[in-house]
Amino acid sequence: MNRLMVLGLVAIGLLFGAGGMWLADRAAPVGAADEARIGRVVREYVLAHPELIPEAIERLQQRDATRAIAANRGAIETPYGDAWIGNPNADVTLVEYYDYNCGFCRASLPVIEKLVATDKNLRVVFKELPVLAESSRTAARASLAAAAQGKFKPFHDALYAAGQVSDATIAQAARASGVDLAKLPADVDDTLRANLELAQKLGINGTPAWVVGDQLLSGALPLDRLQEAVARARAS
Repeated sequence: MNRLMVLGLVAIGLLFGAGGMWLADRAAPVGAADEARIGRVVREYVLAHPELIPEAIERLQQRDATRAIAANRGAIETPYGDAWIGNPNADVTLVEYYDYNCGFCRASLPVIEKLVATDKNLRVVFKELPVLAESSRTAARASLAAAAQGKFKPFHDALYAAGQVSDATIAQAARASGVDLAKLPADVDDTLRANLELAQKLGINGTPAWVVGDQLLSGALPLDRLQEAVARARAS
């Protein structure tokens, strides 16, 4: 069958479970008449219910993300230096992928603080994902230096509080947190490259992005939404 037909069958299968997967199973080589008939059925159904396509794509992306999370959990949940807050012996780890030029990441700071304050059995790990500007990469390298020196959180908060990211605000945040920017770890570029490659595997296409349990979430989320995600991870 052609690619469109198979995608349609798989989409229906993702949405309707066993019945839909029976249809997908029929995607074995068939005669031209049957192929045309199935193609018409799929096309007519999708045209009649176009709202199913975004839902099917979202489910497919989440399924792929779940597999990628399971295959890379150690790398995802292991912080660089002290780039984490919360309980070191937590039963759930929430990972935030962020960019210092991301306003939504900045807005998420108080939400993360409240989340950790209200959940004493949670750890939050911070992962640099400098994708918005060249200054994002400069800031991320400085952040890794701070994490290697045991001063991540003071630097993290100071840089977000300093305003627009620039060489001047990075230096200001370093002074405020006592970070020596001349002492960049040798592996900073390798670490950033690994973060970007892993984010690509997970299907992350923006910041902030969150990984908790087997879930991948995107955007600036309210406290209750993150609490629900943590509760689902804890229950599983």
